[in-house]
Amino acid sequence: MKTKRFVRNFHRYLSIFVSIQLLLWTISGIYFAYNKIELVRGEQYRLPKDIEYRIFDRLGSSVIETIQEGKKSYASYPDGTEIKPLTKSEVLIITAQKTTLSPKDATLIKETSPGYEYRGDLPVYKVKTDSKDDINVYVSYMTGDIKSIRSDSWRIWDFLWSLHIMDYRERDNINNILLQVLSILALVTSISGITLFFVKR
Repeated sequence: MKTKRFVRNFHRYLSIFVSIQLLLWTISGIYFAYNKIELVRGEQYRLPKDIEYRIFDRLGSSVIETIQEGKKSYASYPDGTEIKPLTKSEVLIITAQKTTLSPKDATLIKETSPGYEYRGDLPVYKVKTDSKDDINVYVSYMTGDIKSIRSDSWRIWDFLWSLHIMDYRERDNINNILLQVLSILALVTSISGITLFFVKR
């Protein structure tokens, strides 16, 4: 009888401890769900620049990138000759130079579906590599910049993240309506559970 009472009390106090932490997780989750990270970072206060420049090396040649009104253009530096997009063979060389991976093949990706493992600017080269973790390297077709590296480990993380934020389509929207509604329900559940702990039978 004493053992049964001990187990019941242990479970009761352990539950209140866990419930309080769940409440804190829920409150913080509600804040994240209802506030866009771009606004929290203050991006709405930035004024766009009229024009921006970047000079970088592309396979031993200097290239200047010009960004004007959101559009990018590329030319060799300093003569200003227009440059062409990278070829598949050039992308394989760049991948070998900029990573520790062994590239096998490259494919130009011009469009993707929601939730695809690469979610950046297009077009981009998808470079398959000789690796145990099925690693793909995504390389800018103009600059040769490594945009993303995706592996099976990342894909598992991405899938679990989609379950966590309840965005099963795009997998990166933490402000979706489903998460907002369920977070409120979770808050009510947590508060009611804690309240029951203090209610005398």
